[in-house]
Amino acid sequence: MPALVASDLDRTLIYSSAALALTMPDARAPRLLCVEVHESKPLSYMTETAAQLLTDLGDAAVFVPTTTRTIKQYLRINLPGPAPAYAICANGGHLLVDGVSDPDWHAEVTARLADQCAPLDEVQEHLLRAADPVWVRKHRVADDLFAYLVVERELLDEDWVKELAVWAENRGWTVSLQGRKIYAVPKPLTKSAAMREVARRTGADLTLAAGDSLLDTDLLLAADQGWRPGHGELADAGFTAPSIRVLPDRGVLAGERILRELLGAVQGA
Repeated sequence: MPALVASDLDRTLIYSSAALALTMPDARAPRLLCVEVHESKPLSYMTETAAQLLTDLGDAAVFVPTTTRTIKQYLRINLPGPAPAYAICANGGHLLVDGVSDPDWHAEVTARLADQCAPLDEVQEHLLRAADPVWVRKHRVADDLFAYLVVERELLDEDWVKELAVWAENRGWTVSLQGRKIYAVPKPLTKSAAMREVARRTGADLTLAAGDSLLDTDLLLAADQGWRPGHGELADAGFTAPSIRVLPDRGVLAGERILRELLGAVQGA
């Protein structure tokens, strides 16, 4: 039986220049590989060592990129190693099979959302009305599944985010602040449900996961074993559980450490 590795991408395996956290002297900084270009500019990186570890992991396990990104945003990432047969996008709203969204899975998810939480239009209208234009730069809807704001983080009123979280909770939604983005995501829209579906299809008898944000909580808890880095929402909250390995590493070197430990767990299984 294969092992399945479902890992978040941004700030878990890949990092923007602002999130690299290269605190060592310049001469000792790791060599970096650009894995995403957007509008003709390099956007996301991993270390060259991490790239090799990911290649080895893709050969040894069913590696499933698992992201809150839309399909379009995910497809511009050029990860090293074998092309993943499965990928989870839009926080579980889309299950990609060889790069194409599975229509049956998407239909199942949208039916669950319609039945279990407030509609997207209501949440989007609240965000447009309540957010302060002083710190909001963009309003976005992702694949007609959830909404997010792009903000100026230094101007953001964090009490507003807490108030939004309470408002959303009462309507069956979750709020997550990641870098310059505030996500509002339906609670039934989960990475873990999509991971379980891939495990069912592949017959995987071991599931491993990694992630750094509130939206990765269910994924980490659903896996047999999970990893989280020393940065991100979960680290800020001190989140842990018996099956989760908490790493002290921060930034792009945390991504390298996560991949090394995932590969070790697969090879030792």
